[in-house]
Amino acid sequence: MGITTCLSKNIIVVFTTFIICSMSAHAVRPGDTAPQWQEIDFEGQSVSFPELADGKPTIMIFWASWCSYCKAFMPYLKDIQEEYGDLIEIVAVNFRESEGGESDPDIYVEQTGIAMTAIRSGEDIAAAYRVRFVPGLMVVGSDGVISYRRGKTKLPAGKSIAELWAGQVRDALDDQLMDEMGGC
Repeated sequence: MGITTCLSKNIIVVFTTFIICSMSAHAVRPGDTAPQWQEIDFEGQSVSFPELADGKPTIMIFWASWCSYCKAFMPYLKDIQEEYGDLIEIVAVNFRESEGGESDPDIYVEQTGIAMTAIRSGEDIAAAYRVRFVPGLMVVGSDGVISYRRGKTKLPAGKSIAELWAGQVRDALDDQLMDEMGGC
């Protein structure tokens, strides 16, 4: 075997490996089926997804008590929960808490006043969804397909970015619920 043939084969192997690794590192995107998982919630109960969604569109927020963006969004999430009521589920996945959390996550969840399933240690769930930063925010349809995932932002934490995300979540929920009702 000549040196050019060997070199060509090595280049192909390296390129193929790079492509496969790149594909597996991509975030779970809208249009992808949401990964299934089982974890312990803040009440010590074992919960699993998609079962806890109970066939409803589900908002998933990946958060930490120290995250200023998460804190800015929570009042809007509470408004969304009150607006849509039993038509949706909310799952709050706590992760990256050790990176600076001075607040007690249990107290933080209670203080939000949001009726939601809160996951205590969601590092594995975040990894499955390829969430690296907080807040991770997505809407999973009743069919188990992700319809919205928050993109990167350069805006500072505060009311304007939280309002933007809330509007995007509402749009995704409205689309999901309209599809379920046959487009009425």
